[in-house]
Amino acid sequence: MNYPVLYSFKRCPYAMRARMALKLANIKCELREVRLNNKPNHMLEVSPKGTVPILILKDNVIDESIEIINWVLTKADLFKNDISQDQMDLSEEIILIFDNKFKYHLDRYKYSTRYEDADIEFHQNKCLNILHDLEKIISNGYWIFGDKLNKLDISILPFIRQYRIANPEWFDSQREICKVQKILRNFLDSKLFIEIMQEYDVWEEGSDPTYFPI
Repeated sequence: MNYPVLYSFKRCPYAMRARMALKLANIKCELREVRLNNKPNHMLEVSPKGTVPILILKDNVIDESIEIINWVLTKADLFKNDISQDQMDLSEEIILIFDNKFKYHLDRYKYSTRYEDADIEFHQNKCLNILHDLEKIISNGYWIFGDKLNKLDISILPFIRQYRIANPEWFDSQREICKVQKILRNFLDSKLFIEIMQEYDVWEEGSDPTYFPI
């Protein structure tokens, strides 16, 4: 049986959220773990922009993580009726903010040496302001909108994780985002996160197939 092929890189937040969606839906794929400094030729052939994740289907190639999540949602009954329509609409707005504004400032904060004249403190504060706004809508439950994991959680928590990694002590000291910190801890301790972050050998042409999820 032919399974979809997923090009992935363990630490990439975009790849993380795609793997979480596939794991939650139990959609079996052939996983091809890559190193971004040595991208396989086939990966570049199917998606010349050279970013992960890439999901190769029988009749289509999806090379945007949020589109992979949305494709999964057409195949599996995930997250339905768990939140209100207003919360669903708000989720989409927040995902756009994180994919654009938050990611823009995160890159210049965490990887400042890659950008000429990047002001670390400026970009750190821009991200923090977005987290202040997120703090206002977080529930008292386990996840952002309550006790059930949702699309918003898997879509933005990998980026908040990266933000914390840039300076863990500073992040943990920001008491005005205590709910954000709580949700992030829950995420990092979750069975889902631990399972999608397992180590896999780097894929090479001719390698025996590795399947995900297991």
